[in-house]
Amino acid sequence: MTNSEQTSVLITGGNKGLGFEAARRLGELGWTIFLGSRDEGRGRAAADKLTDGGANVVMVPLDVTSDESVAGAVRLVREHTDRLDVLINNAGAPGRVITPADATADEIHSVYDTNVYGPIRVTHAFLPLLRAADNPRVVMVSSGGGSFAVVTDPEQPVAKMHELAYSSSKAALNMITVRYAQALPEIKFNMVTPGEVANRKFTATDMNNHTGQLTVTEGTDPIVKLAMIDADGPTGIFIDRLGPVGW
Repeated sequence: MTNSEQTSVLITGGNKGLGFEAARRLGELGWTIFLGSRDEGRGRAAADKLTDGGANVVMVPLDVTSDESVAGAVRLVREHTDRLDVLINNAGAPGRVITPADATADEIHSVYDTNVYGPIRVTHAFLPLLRAADNPRVVMVSSGGGSFAVVTDPEQPVAKMHELAYSSSKAALNMITVRYAQALPEIKFNMVTPGEVANRKFTATDMNNHTGQLTVTEGTDPIVKLAMIDADGPTGIFIDRLGPVGW
């Protein structure tokens, strides 16, 4: 069993990129890290690396598109703790950047299955463990591409990225997060974009072929900030590392 006084966090898509860096940073604070990974081999390699660095890590096989996998993740986490302090819904799919004229429902659905239905599956399944915590927090990793204010600003690079799946999925995730925040005030639900909207910068990850200008450490700044808020902290907000992001 984990120490009942130790803060616990489950991070989906935790084997690389933003998820791994968030795990590393929170692990350094002494948190118990439940490292969710769709690929079990990569997840174990990532967990071993964090453990070698001194973190307390439990690798959790977790495919957010599978009800069965999510149920298995809940059972595994329950073997180690009777509560979950923080859930970071980080796992995401970029889609294939198909233009609106060529996009099909199947293409949209495959992205939504990870970016929209995935966070709903995981959040719903872990609600009992979250409710058992004294100060539960949920952080949704969204995108500036999910902001109408950003997408309709011609100066923003994403305004020129003509696709349907990714941006609309993140816009949906933002609304879902707000609705959770309104309906479940006992849990803090917030969302982040791992970029700097004002400076038109984004984080270099596998999802963008490492073309971003920010490091994963910089990109995880708002994730870590919202994961650490206290009981008087905000809920239903959308931020990047510099501050509030327009809807």
